[in-house]
Formats: sequence, C-alpha cells, structure tokens
Amino acid sequence: MRIVVAEDLYLLRDGMVRLLQAYGHEVVATATTGPETLDALLRWRPDVSVVDVRMPPTQSDEGLRAALAARSEVPGLPILVLSQHVEQLYARELLADGSGPQ
Repeated sequence: MRIVVAEDLYLLRDGMVRLLQAYGHEVVATATTGPETLDALLRWRPDVSVVDVRMPPTQSDEGLRAALAARSEVPGLPILVLSQHVEQLYARELLADGSGPQ
C-alpha cells in the first residue's frame, strides 16, 4: 500500500512511518506543512494518506484544508485525518462531498 504521512511533529511522523514500513507498506512521501501536504497528495495520489489537521504555517487547519483541496482535485482520495483536537466540524467538512466509500 502506498501511503503519504503528513504530520509536523517529528517523533510522531517518524514513528508512524517506521510502523507502517514494518508492516510492509510503502511510505511514498512525508509532509510537515499544509502546502507540502497538498503537493504530496496530488503528486503521489496514494492508496491512503494520514493527515494531521493542525500544521504549519499557522497551526490552525492547514492539514484539513490541504486534504479538502486534494479531494476536490482527486474525488474519493482516501484520507485518514488525525488530530489531538476534537472538532466534529473537521470530519463533517471532509465527508461533506460524499466522495468517500459508501
């Protein structure tokens, strides 16, 4: 499985990458900012991506915005959104377009 990991915290990002690789998955790209995330998602079009909601440069919702922008270019792009901050709005926004699995 080809995976993009977008997380700004080094220890968490590196840990996820190592865990995924240990189970035989290919991490094709990592990203640490919202713009890098969008670029990686559009360039690699992974089988799945793991995206943090809050990323630099402003630590608000750059990861989510990148996921939404990528999903608008590639409908149905599989994205798992992770966050330490519980916000139902984030999930609703990502699922609102209805392009995910039914």
